[in-house]
Amino acid sequence: MRNINKVFIIGNLTRDPELKTTQGGQAITSFGVATNREWMTKDGQKHTSTEFHEVVAWARLAEICVQILKKGKLVYIEGYLKTRTILLPDNTKKYRTEVVIHDVIILEKREKDGEEHNVLIQTEESQGESGLDEFLEESANGEL
Repeated sequence: MRNINKVFIIGNLTRDPELKTTQGGQAITSFGVATNREWMTKDGQKHTSTEFHEVVAWARLAEICVQILKKGKLVYIEGYLKTRTILLPDNTKKYRTEVVIHDVIILEKREKDGEEHNVLIQTEESQGESGLDEFLEESANGEL
């Protein structure tokens, strides 16, 4: 039987993306996304619960995220779960589960020519390198 590791999240950025570079020269960025869940109890009381998700983007998508995502933005992210093991100085292990993304959509609407448009960011896997260049050019020119 086939396994599935797929994550879809709609939430708000809890901090600006932070760009780093690996020793091999690969761009990586991380940021947080918060999601809220609301429900009513049988007696009519409203409850809210917030979950915080650590998000990681690699390569060109990492660079784009740093340029256009900001704390507070509402985003749709798509990716998979990855758990890393971190060895602490006292030889204990710490586990960190992150969402490694390959697609981002900014859900806050921008008006262009009287019409509203969502902003879509995808990796070259699903859009192609020329599409990313076009997106960056439009973004730099304020056309989005």
